[in-house]
Amino acid sequence: MGIGWRIFGAPALKFVDSETAHKLSIKTLSKFGETNAGQMMLNSVYKSPELPVEAFGKLFHHPLGLAAGFDKGAEALLSWSAMGFSWCEYGGITRYPQDGNPKPRMFRANKHRALINKMGFNNPGASEVKKRLIDRKASDKWPKFPVAANIGRSKKVSNEHAAEDYSATLDILWDHADLFVLNVSSPNTPGLRELQSGDHLSSVLTSCNRIRERKGENKPFLLKLSPDSQDEDISTSITASMNLGIDGIVATNTTIKRPIPINTQSRKAFSNDGGLSGRPLQSRSLEVISKSYIETGGKIPIIGVGGIDSSESAWQAITSGATLLQLYSAMVFNGPSVVSSIVKGLKRKVREENFTSIKEAVGYKHI
Repeated sequence: MGIGWRIFGAPALKFVDSETAHKLSIKTLSKFGETNAGQMMLNSVYKSPELPVEAFGKLFHHPLGLAAGFDKGAEALLSWSAMGFSWCEYGGITRYPQDGNPKPRMFRANKHRALINKMGFNNPGASEVKKRLIDRKASDKWPKFPVAANIGRSKKVSNEHAAEDYSATLDILWDHADLFVLNVSSPNTPGLRELQSGDHLSSVLTSCNRIRERKGENKPFLLKLSPDSQDEDISTSITASMNLGIDGIVATNTTIKRPIPINTQSRKAFSNDGGLSGRPLQSRSLEVISKSYIETGGKIPIIGVGGIDSSESAWQAITSGATLLQLYSAMVFNGPSVVSSIVKGLKRKVREENFTSIKEAVGYKHI
């Protein structure tokens, strides 16, 4: 699987704990992957084919992007396109810098192809990230593909003041993302998931809308849903957010539910608090994608994320209603070549099903 697998897979799965492996990956890519030579080398190994799709007024070379949580501080943005992604999402970013939860806080269950994390939005804060991104643009190192920012609530801010916290972060990062994901569904910040409904959700969206109106630029806002919410609560959240002008849905965040462990490693991993991502999340993610597509009537794009690790799982997400896709865990377990492999498989599926474009397949199973 080439140099990328040595960067990601070898340290991640054999030698060190998950968080250290993650730091090594980002450190390597923020240096090597940001150079012309590094990008050329990565691109020569991992380049994905074209499978264009339009969403949020932008053209994506194919549907697959990097999910939030990997490049938390927006340190390796140029690397992701060189590794075959058509877009990426940095963050989650909070208004204030925060260290996150105590370590250890990231765990693997290799046989399940699952990760557990209780990171807690560890990030340098919106102002520091903004400085980095200003420097990146000044150095002509801004990627030539769509970039999303994931925004979360600062841990020290109560839900009563969450609206101004989100909108302040949005204001700071406004010029440094093409779209914004409002993360009200991470299980790793106490009380955060209460923001998915009722007055809390309304106040967050209203406050963010005010920033957008003041900026005079219609950048898309997306609501990230929890897979652990009841279907009726998901419906309520979607209806309320659409009434307040939400532009898209991300389905889904990580889950606090656990599969039955099959060995000692998974038993230890699953005994920890935090959100699970990877293959065990796939079936619930598909249910939420379908639910979201039906609830929205296909009127706004849905981003499918959770357990996407093959062209088959990616195709199921698209036919369930996802216009765009994201992955994270699959890169850890399969190596970066999983990106081009999935896109090639999707291209083959489009051809086999006699569609003229991938867009025609979105929500096809509901027809």
